[in-house]
Amino acid sequence: MRSRSGRRVACLRVDIIRLMAQWLVKEEPEHYNYDQLERDRKTVWAGVKNPLAQKHLRSIQKGDRIFYYHTGKEKAVVATAKAASDAYPDPGDKTGKLFVVDIAADKKLPHPVTLADIKADRAFASFPLVRMSRLSVMPVTDAFQHSGIRSLEFT
Repeated sequence: MRSRSGRRVACLRVDIIRLMAQWLVKEEPEHYNYDQLERDRKTVWAGVKNPLAQKHLRSIQKGDRIFYYHTGKEKAVVATAKAASDAYPDPGDKTGKLFVVDIAADKKLPHPVTLADIKADRAFASFPLVRMSRLSVMPVTDAFQHSGIRSLEFT
């Protein structure tokens, strides 16, 4: 590589490794439950309209872990899934503002982690599921929250 003055300069290439992100997505089990995702193996996660949920959805990248949450009567994290693609523009959205992502089934939790369990654990006080319960896509950013969910699933 050459500097502006034309002198040759050493160049050090640095690769930045993105840590795998974690997300929680919510769905009415009567609409599309995790068992259906297992049968389908993969689906397009679409229909997210909330601007903040869309912002989170746009950040999902292939390989990210996804916690699958059943809303309605169940109110529980029931499984994990994986992002099978990076988020991409929704082909059905004429405005070009909405994004979707492909998700693939991973595994069902041996014991669902209920919203009541999560709210009872003080470690989750700042978790978006507790603070903004209507948000359909949210980050699980803190490693402690991840390990907290994982430890609750085995209780």
